[in-house]
Amino acid sequence: MPELPEVEALAADLRERAVGRAIDRADIAEISVLKTYDPPLTALRGRIIAGTSRYGKFLDLVTEPGAAGPGGSLHLIVHLARAGWLRWRDSLPGQPPRPGKGPLAFRLRFTDGAGFDLTEAGTRKRLAVYLVADPAAVPGIASLGPDPLGPAFTPETLGGILAGRRTQIKGVLRDQSVIAGIGNAYSDEVLHAARMSPFRLAASLAPDEVAELHAVIVRTLREAVGRSAGLAASDLKAEKKAGLRVHGRAGQPCPVCGDTIREVSFADSALQYCPACQTGGKPLADRRMSRLLK
Repeated sequence: MPELPEVEALAADLRERAVGRAIDRADIAEISVLKTYDPPLTALRGRIIAGTSRYGKFLDLVTEPGAAGPGGSLHLIVHLARAGWLRWRDSLPGQPPRPGKGPLAFRLRFTDGAGFDLTEAGTRKRLAVYLVADPAAVPGIASLGPDPLGPAFTPETLGGILAGRRTQIKGVLRDQSVIAGIGNAYSDEVLHAARMSPFRLAASLAPDEVAELHAVIVRTLREAVGRSAGLAASDLKAEKKAGLRVHGRAGQPCPVCGDTIREVSFADSALQYCPACQTGGKPLADRRMSRLLK
């Protein structure tokens, strides 16, 4: 799943490629991808991309005000969900794509023929596209917590978030309404770097532990953003995978201590951790598997 560092890199890549280009057409190839209807996608025709931005895991392409139709800027906002991706192409067909053909979900074509496709693997279609006059009109953006790379995310802010919260720290870090942009992969990376059990209750952290966790969150994300800087969209997946130390590496040795990285089920996915670094050498109980075996 693309998380904050990858979406930040996609925004930077599109800033270089798309800004100043005029839109020829926007086409839906998977009907479920479009979450808004007013204004229609046809309102994008002829508009020029003025900039790009990011809200948590949401990517925002901002257009200049149009000469016709809605007078102000429009925001084409994308959430790539778990299996979506953006693929830039220097030459796209002039005709609209055929609906339901392969993983293609959405296409934006510029008047010079360049543009990008949004694709989604698998059968669970969660990729979302919105066309709005105000990003706050997108429910997922309106409910976002503070951005961990923003100036408002201070140790005191994190302490206030965690205080009294009787939920596991892994879930808190993944909750977009609590902290924006961190998903399954980088929450694993943060907790490993902080030497903290993913099942630790958020409210149990002492002030010095909150301060350390804050520093690790910011450092981990900034390092990932730095590794992705300047990369094209086609290279970001490989860079993310190469930079991860524990996530997706179950069965491999921990790069810090050499212990075997383990995996347990968590919510609708799985998490990876190092017992020696994070849980005092004790493997975590896989509660989902325990229930299945009963």
